[in-house]
Amino acid sequence: MSIRKSSAIRVNHDCVTETIDNVCIEESFQIYLNNEFIGELIASPSQLEELGAGHVICEGLASGVSGVQVSGDEIRVHAEAPDGKCTTGYSVTIEKEHISEVMDSIRSEIWERTGGTHCSVLFSDGRLIARSEDIGRHNTVDKVVGYAILKNIDLSTCVLGCSGRQPAAMVSKAANAGIPIVISRSAPTDKGIRTADLAGVTLIGFARGNRFTVYTHPDRIILHQGL
Repeated sequence: MSIRKSSAIRVNHDCVTETIDNVCIEESFQIYLNNEFIGELIASPSQLEELGAGHVICEGLASGVSGVQVSGDEIRVHAEAPDGKCTTGYSVTIEKEHISEVMDSIRSEIWERTGGTHCSVLFSDGRLIARSEDIGRHNTVDKVVGYAILKNIDLSTCVLGCSGRQPAAMVSKAANAGIPIVISRSAPTDKGIRTADLAGVTLIGFARGNRFTVYTHPDRIILHQGL
């Protein structure tokens, strides 16, 4: 579990008490692609193979991953060159009721104990296949995508659910991975919407309870007649 204990002083109106608080662990990792250093990621120290595999796919640096090795703070990914594809097809659909099921699956034990993490989930054929929580919302997407890549799951059949907002950089991750539907509890930005539109991604925001807002490519959403 990516949690440590920290001493703290808690103030509530006029009440001041010493306490031990749960806090998220933050670590830095060096990412290598085909033995070339490509950057440093600040992340929670879990699902590191998935993080490496998903990062190179979601950033458009590779089209496939042949292997990942983790040693200390180094994540070494061996991958194939990108194929230039960054748009998604139109075959996958989602029923209105399933959108709330995707959001209900975004549960984070670490967030409940610390309030310091984001969570992403990945569904395929209506089934939850991956869940990730991390201090960085970008990392959660990398990790669930990486899981699918390492398990040879076709991302074009998947739906991505996120806890965080959807600017262009987040939407681009789904587009680069070939994921056709992105659902978030939070808001998109104008460039996030434009990125989704151009890439053929169905972008859904403010998905809370039975409510949601569709910003792009609504043809993938199945609504019952009269609604």
